[in-house]
Amino acid sequence: MGRRPVTVRMARWSAEHPWRAIALWVVFVAVCFVGGNSAGLKEATPQDDAIGEAGRAYVMIDKAGFADEPAVDNVLITARTGKLDTAAAQKAAADATTKLRTVTGVAEVGKPIPANDGSALLVPITMAGDPDTAADRVEPLRSATAEVQATHPELRVEQVGGPSIGKALDDTLGEDFKRAEILSLPVTLAILILVFGALIAAGVPVLLALSSVAAAMGLSTLASHLVPSSDATASVILLIGMAVGVDYSLFYVRREREERAKGRGHVDAVEIAAETSGHAVVVSGTAVIIAMAGLFLAGDSTFSSLAVGSILVVAVAVLGSLTVLPAILAKLGRWVDRPRVPLLWRLSARNSGGGSRFWRAVLHPALRWPVATLLVSVLALLALAVPALGMNLKFPGTEDLPRTTPAMQAYDRLTAAYPSNGTNHLIAVSAPAASAPAVQAALKNLAQSTQGDRLFAPLEQGGPDIEVSPDKTVSVLHVATPFSSRSDEASDSLHRLRSDLVPAALNGVPGVTYAVGGGVADNEDYAEHIWRTLPLVAGVVLLLTFLMMAWTFRSVVVAATSIMLNLLSVGAAYGLLVLVFQGSWAPDLLGFTSMDAIVSWLPLFLFVVLFGLSMDYHVFVVSRIREAVLRGVPTREAVAEGITGSAGTVSSAALVMVAVFSIFATLSTIDMKQLGIGLAAAILLDATIIRAVVLPSAMTLLGKANWWAPRFMRPRGRHTAAAVTPPQPEPELVGPRS
Repeated sequence: MGRRPVTVRMARWSAEHPWRAIALWVVFVAVCFVGGNSAGLKEATPQDDAIGEAGRAYVMIDKAGFADEPAVDNVLITARTGKLDTAAAQKAAADATTKLRTVTGVAEVGKPIPANDGSALLVPITMAGDPDTAADRVEPLRSATAEVQATHPELRVEQVGGPSIGKALDDTLGEDFKRAEILSLPVTLAILILVFGALIAAGVPVLLALSSVAAAMGLSTLASHLVPSSDATASVILLIGMAVGVDYSLFYVRREREERAKGRGHVDAVEIAAETSGHAVVVSGTAVIIAMAGLFLAGDSTFSSLAVGSILVVAVAVLGSLTVLPAILAKLGRWVDRPRVPLLWRLSARNSGGGSRFWRAVLHPALRWPVATLLVSVLALLALAVPALGMNLKFPGTEDLPRTTPAMQAYDRLTAAYPSNGTNHLIAVSAPAASAPAVQAALKNLAQSTQGDRLFAPLEQGGPDIEVSPDKTVSVLHVATPFSSRSDEASDSLHRLRSDLVPAALNGVPGVTYAVGGGVADNEDYAEHIWRTLPLVAGVVLLLTFLMMAWTFRSVVVAATSIMLNLLSVGAAYGLLVLVFQGSWAPDLLGFTSMDAIVSWLPLFLFVVLFGLSMDYHVFVVSRIREAVLRGVPTREAVAEGITGSAGTVSSAALVMVAVFSIFATLSTIDMKQLGIGLAAAILLDATIIRAVVLPSAMTLLGKANWWAPRFMRPRGRHTAAAVTPPQPEPELVGPRS
């Protein structure tokens, strides 16, 4: 028989020593979680996040040693209708000034600033303490402003500024994420109960997923001391961890139940599940890790952090499926099918073999007319992918934040009355200290040169505000544009500054270097960065995945087919995103405001996530087909057997993913909506059209050629899949051990 595969040996030991395996897993998760929290989190710095010319500007400013700017909030006074009553506004401003000076946490209240058009009065408030925590301390200011509003009901008196907007958004988005997290768990459990028809069987995958997420959270905190963490890392760990944790457990538990249904004992059923589904879990987990590792090539601290978090949670989920999962299944035995939900249990038992009439009907065209089916399905997916050629990339701006909060409504009134408080370009200039007077004069001339140009906002009273570092070597000027950060006009104003105004103003200043940053520059530079790095990341991921699949299945053709199918899936997802979010038909239907673009970081992140998650299904399905071929089943029948035998598991796993991702699509921010819809649609396409139509038609058409490989890749000492003998009337054997 030879030495058994490591997945089988690990599962056998866990099944024979269940309490030890379970105890070791609990200790492992606890040590990871507690150890990570004890070590603390290291977050990315401006140097880590520097991308393009905008990144150089931020690094220049960060290294100059500027004192931290205090947090500034404002009281905005406007008319409810018609023209602002100046006298009434001045009285309200005086009341606000008096009241706010008594509020704890207020360092200074400035003089009221009238808008150039007389439509508003602005009272600036400088807050004491750490500016990074100002949003947590702004509530007393908001309460004081509310009291002033009650005293002056004829006016609109409202709190607006960075801290108050941050507080409002934290409250709104925090509720969003809390709702998503609360919903995702019962939705996942409900789907698994529907799949298994038993409560314990449904709870096992969720238990593995949650414990994997907890361990990965701790490990990622430790890893942040090597690769600084980003704000989105924890959310991605939760998203990916729940997806793969449930998937891997689902594959394993379904196969174990299937073997028990054939009369095998608990330990034997676990062993066979380990050799078949366990092997598929290792391969698919490796594929996900390879895909996520491609993010390191982007040279971006955010993507590197997401890669670390994703790799860790996938690795932990794979480890758990090979160790604690067999132990739990062996210990539970037939109790895993208790307590049963009567109707759902009968449906689950009826479909446990995977040979439902529905899936055979779906497969019939692919098996009967493979050429026509393949041609039609591929052309349909390519047609869906075509809109991706017109993809625009932008960062979401303040204009894309939900307007359901009073703070954002006040922000719109603030930027209308005071355009310089809206979109700003940031010009950082470095020069020897002796050149500081010349630099400041040049920047003043630069600010004056923008006046009268519709692309730039009028200067506020007092002229341009130029900040100078303590050592006089770095100067910073803010130049405002009255347009939103992702508008064509804002982009034109950036190009005007970079190509014309800034070089002309600083020409002749000795030893000067400069960079233009700000929100508009972030948009432009990051989009360019993504388009430049996406081909590199995609190329490396494709190459490594091809090599892994070729070696795993001992077939170059299977590897090439895998790559092509996943590219079709990703391309269709890209096209669908563009149709939904760059079109005009979906905003009212799905409840969002179109930004006429895709969020800049999404294409690269979506590629690696979809490529990795798609491999889960592909590896599982092709493994079942290969099992049948190695037993001597002809290709057409092997395809039918493999796909119908795995259809229930794949569709169940996909349903869980689609449901969870769809919940994320209900969040308020446009980036989460795009991520949720993109992932949900892609997984749905992949688990249906790709796996049930394109894959069987392609493999049926290729026949024995599916398993071709160079001589050095063929298994030693046994037949290759292409040369197996015809099917024999003998009991089913366990799957391949390659």
